[in-house]
Amino acid sequence: MPGAYWIAHVTVTDPVAYGEYAKGAGPAFEKYGGKFLARGAAYKQLEGKDRERNVIALFPSLQAAQDCYNSPEYQAALKHAEGAAERDLVIVEAME
Repeated sequence: MPGAYWIAHVTVTDPVAYGEYAKGAGPAFEKYGGKFLARGAAYKQLEGKDRERNVIALFPSLQAAQDCYNSPEYQAALKHAEGAAERDLVIVEAME
């Protein structure tokens, strides 16, 4: 079964509240087998809307990534991001 990438592009508008989101999101990612591959690293915007923070995480499966997003742990963390960031988020199944 192929893994899946969780790809987020974020503009943080409230760093304190977003920091609380990040504290809660990390354990949820770990619980569902997510591993961060890139998080807030240097980047070059080539096309589309520029967002200052880019995150890529690898999950064992598309289902695991969906389960993480829908989990009570992640949803509790996500409440801190509401109004604290503009986000685009997609999960994409990896190729075998």
